[in-house]
Amino acid sequence: MSTMLETRTEASAMRRAMLRVKDGFSLRHLLAAGQWAVTLLICAFLIVPVVMSILAGLTVNYFRGVSSGLTLQWLEQVWTQYHDSVFLSLEIAAATLIITLIIGVPAGYVLARSKTRASRIVEELLVLPIALPGLASALALLVLYGGITAFRTSAAFIVVGHVVFTLPFMVRAVAAVAASTDLRTLEEGAASLGATFWQRFTTIVVPNVRPGIVAGALAVLTLSIGEFNLTWMLHTPDTKTLPVGLADTYASLRIEVGSAYTIVFFIMTMPLLVAMQWLGVDATGQRGLGNKPRRQRKTPSAS
Repeated sequence: MSTMLETRTEASAMRRAMLRVKDGFSLRHLLAAGQWAVTLLICAFLIVPVVMSILAGLTVNYFRGVSSGLTLQWLEQVWTQYHDSVFLSLEIAAATLIITLIIGVPAGYVLARSKTRASRIVEELLVLPIALPGLASALALLVLYGGITAFRTSAAFIVVGHVVFTLPFMVRAVAAVAASTDLRTLEEGAASLGATFWQRFTTIVVPNVRPGIVAGALAVLTLSIGEFNLTWMLHTPDTKTLPVGLADTYASLRIEVGSAYTIVFFIMTMPLLVAMQWLGVDATGQRGLGNKPRRQRKTPSAS
């Protein structure tokens, strides 16, 4: 009798355990399904508007939808009317990149090497253009240099504004990589062999901080091409860049033309964004490049 009772008790315990496992398994599946649903909804919320905008630029009539037919006439119209803005944006971005490289790489190196309070203050001051709205930075430039007519009406004025805005990204990207590398030891070794400062900088510093330079360059190009607020305040009718032209098309032309302009903008910026993602850097260029953990070699244990 006691044996039968023990058998029934064990069977009951096993059934309860199986029910608990089944309930836990179902709960995990339910949570996973909920996470996937939220993720897909967020992706749809972000991606669907972009897809609809692209379709609008490729349809004959946006209000009739794809049933009206597909066409490239709006892209042709955008390129005919605004190709000067496209080339101007590329020229400004290239000039901005060159200036930020000349200033930002040495500045990032010095800030990484210096441990004084003054260097930390300078580093914080460099972030001010990022903290301030672009309109405020543009207004400050207009107050200072707006009276110089030739400079005010040239593309160089926009380049100055873009350098002020993007320089912190280059400096911080280079400084982050330089701080994670033992450049001091390498430079001391090169100096002991008779290398000059310029030789040490070009053959030791620059190759070791190259990941930061690449990250900063991608950030500078992406931000310069897409910057609107600051550029809108600084531009003139003869210095209209890509983002400013995009705003104009949506404000004064058909929605199909504005959407086609968006496609052009997308084609220009998407490769840079993909490169940043592929290299593993964020907008400030501080993550991923040059900071990947190295595999440690296994040392044979002493027998």
